[in-house]
Amino acid sequence: MKIALIGYGKMGHAIEEIALQRGHEIVLKVGIENIQDNTIENIKKADVAIEFTGPEVAFDNVLRCFDAGVPVVSGSTGWLQRFEEATTYCTKKNGAMLYASNFSVGVNIFFAINKRLAELMAPHKEYDVKLTEVHHTQKKDAPSGTAITLAESILQSIEQKKQWVNEASKNREDLEIISERVDPAPGTHIITYQSEIDDIEIKHTAHNRKGFATGAVLAAEFLKGKKGIYNMSDVLGL
Repeated sequence: MKIALIGYGKMGHAIEEIALQRGHEIVLKVGIENIQDNTIENIKKADVAIEFTGPEVAFDNVLRCFDAGVPVVSGSTGWLQRFEEATTYCTKKNGAMLYASNFSVGVNIFFAINKRLAELMAPHKEYDVKLTEVHHTQKKDAPSGTAITLAESILQSIEQKKQWVNEASKNREDLEIISERVDPAPGTHIITYQSEIDDIEIKHTAHNRKGFATGAVLAAEFLKGKKGIYNMSDVLGL
């Protein structure tokens, strides 16, 4: 499979390593030093594009892939206010997109556990729930896309929580997401249910970027030749 890497930072390098190990070919690598190569013509050389960039350019990058007729796997966070626009354009162009806030197989299993735990805890109003996420200091967005995904899943089940907030709050209707930025920290997410009697806590800690990179390549393998909008649950059958 021929892959275009749009975004060639630490994640891009990690994805390249896994892709080559799995027998794929990298036909385009776009980083900040060669942004001029990020063209429709160059993207067309690929079977699938994998896009890991910043929130300020992710939307345009995704649309450029649709214009090139190339399926795109996007892991950029912080741009989801325009996600619906992207899906509409994808459908218009008869394209394919797979978006995930986190491509790690372990994290996506963690998503499923979080969803089930929230369903189990929903009747027990004596428990309060909060999230904590820890990432490296170079991560630009807060809260993380993974934390937002976890929070939105909790909000679907815990009716006393009306919205998430990225700060400590005394309002019981707020679902707190506490964001910490320290080095080195590839990513830790903790969900805690607290009552006067006991605490229940689930936690996922990434040791390196390999899990994210492997999942992104698995997503690209899944997306090749497809049309439509997908996520990691489709890839993993969750």
